[in-house]
Amino acid sequence: MKNSSKPLENLRIFDLSSVQMRTFHITWLTFFMCFFGWFGLAPLMPTIREDLGLTKGQVGNIIIASVSATIFARLFIGRLCDTWGPRKTYTALLVLGSIPVFLVGLSHSYATFLLFRLAIGVIGASFVITQYHTSVMFAPGIKGTANAVAGGWGNLGGGITNMVMPVIFAGIVGLGYTNSEAWRLAMIVPGSLLLICAFLYYNFTQDSPGGNFYAFVKPVGIKEKTNILEVLTDWRVWVLALAYSICFGMEITFDNVAALYFVDTFNFDQKAAGLLAGLFGFMNIFARALGGIFADRIGRAYGISGKSWLLAGFLVLEGIGLYFFSNTLTITYAIVAMLSFALFLKMANGATYAITPFINSKNVGLVAGIVGAGGNIGGMLMGFLFKSESISYAEAFQYIGGAALLVGILVALTKFTIKTNEISLSPVLEEVMA
Repeated sequence: MKNSSKPLENLRIFDLSSVQMRTFHITWLTFFMCFFGWFGLAPLMPTIREDLGLTKGQVGNIIIASVSATIFARLFIGRLCDTWGPRKTYTALLVLGSIPVFLVGLSHSYATFLLFRLAIGVIGASFVITQYHTSVMFAPGIKGTANAVAGGWGNLGGGITNMVMPVIFAGIVGLGYTNSEAWRLAMIVPGSLLLICAFLYYNFTQDSPGGNFYAFVKPVGIKEKTNILEVLTDWRVWVLALAYSICFGMEITFDNVAALYFVDTFNFDQKAAGLLAGLFGFMNIFARALGGIFADRIGRAYGISGKSWLLAGFLVLEGIGLYFFSNTLTITYAIVAMLSFALFLKMANGATYAITPFINSKNVGLVAGIVGAGGNIGGMLMGFLFKSESISYAEAFQYIGGAALLVGILVALTKFTIKTNEISLSPVLEEVMA
């Protein structure tokens, strides 16, 4: 078996023999499956709304809850990756995350459903581990591309979930179960997928090209080389977090509201609305990867400042696309506008994490956690717009488009520089790979 102890210099998609590429494929596939747990309820919300008698405000609170817990989880998970290793961290998250996914079917009131939706949101921290693990496995020149492809193919799960969960629901109804029973039973599928992925992750990945953390080093005697305050006072980290709040925050918000939007605005049934919402997520099969690929190429020519200008451009174009989407009155134009803003939004996701691993070489997990949490903070704040009784969904999209324009300008005005093109991923990893 090919097993170099060094990060790979290129992305060999069809290679399953090297530990780097095996870990890469299991990582993005696991993140893909996490979306079934995290957003499996979203395309079923028209049925759940009727079953539990939910108001628009209560649906808004549920949207907010679905992304809120992830904010804190991502910060915590990022630090665990730096100190405990991505392999054990991901395995533990998958096992614990499966519990509320299995149990959400026990909800028979708004209050209990809200609490389960909040707990399920912790699964969203899987993104940080995904980006951390691909950063470990690949060299600086290809890191942006590897992160973008893994993140994009994983985010594809958000679109496939919108397509598949209504079909699973319909199949269960076809077996003779009521709608109320069917949405509850349907969640057994994503819960089972999370446990299967936990088994695969623990047994077939490793923390770094050189091995697992504690197979090589002991916690006692490792000198602390990190400087958390240095990260927290770095303006560039917070600008990236703000950028990610607009691109990924909008992505998870749209995953949550798209089916409801198409049902309420264009009078589609739940299954058709799920398919249309799935088109948005399906863009991840290539769009986020394009953002990372372009960023890496721009970075080789113009450095990290070139990457930041590219990110700024993507955010501005996302804002313009959202404005047109919010003002469409026909389904044809709505789909075209949706795919347009989705393209630039997802490329912005990829470009953001082509910059993130280079901001602070000693605290990559923490920086990734803060930037990732920014995405969920954005999703949470957007949830308040969609909760409002006085703001329509179309108006909410328009406001978010305006915010994207402003954040794009801020990114363009921020000076991004790095001292070195090399990156060491954590104090522990330095000793593992020495």
